[in-house]
Amino acid sequence: MLPALVVVFIVVPLLELALILQIGREIGAWWTIGLLVADSILGSLLMRAQGRAVWRRFTQATRSGRPPASEVLDGALIIAGGALLLTPGFLTDALGLSLLLPPTRAVIRRVLARRLLHRMVAGMQSGPVGAWRAAPPRGSDIEGSATETGSERPRGE
Repeated sequence: MLPALVVVFIVVPLLELALILQIGREIGAWWTIGLLVADSILGSLLMRAQGRAVWRRFTQATRSGRPPASEVLDGALIIAGGALLLTPGFLTDALGLSLLLPPTRAVIRRVLARRLLHRMVAGMQSGPVGAWRAAPPRGSDIEGSATETGSERPRGE
C-alpha cells in the first residue's frame, strides 16, 4: 500500500512536471499551457457524453431485469478518467482519455473485472478473518430456567 501511495503522490507528479517542462522547451510555454487547458476541456466534454451514454445503458439494463455490472464498472472508470483529466499533466491526461474512450475502456474493464473476480475467488478460498463459515448443526430445543423477580407492575407506573 505504501509503495503505491509513494508512486501516486511523489513519482507521478515528478514525471508530470518533467514532461511538462520538456514539452514546454520544445513547443513553448504558452502552447504547453494551451494544450493542458484544451485537454481538460476535451476531457470534460467527453466525460459528460460518455457518462450520459453509460447512464442510458444502466437504466436499460435495470428495466430489463439484467444486472448492470458492466455499466457500473464503466461509470467508475469514467469518473476516474474525469478525475485524471482534471489533474494537470500529460501522463494523467493520456490515462484519463484511455478510460473515457469506449474501445480502450472496454479493454481496461475486462482486465479489471478479471482481476477483481480472481481476487474475490482467491479470498474466498483462503478463508480470511471474518469469512463466512457453515455453523455446526444444533438442535432447535434450548433448555433453561427463568426466575421472576420484583412485582408484576413495571417500574414507573
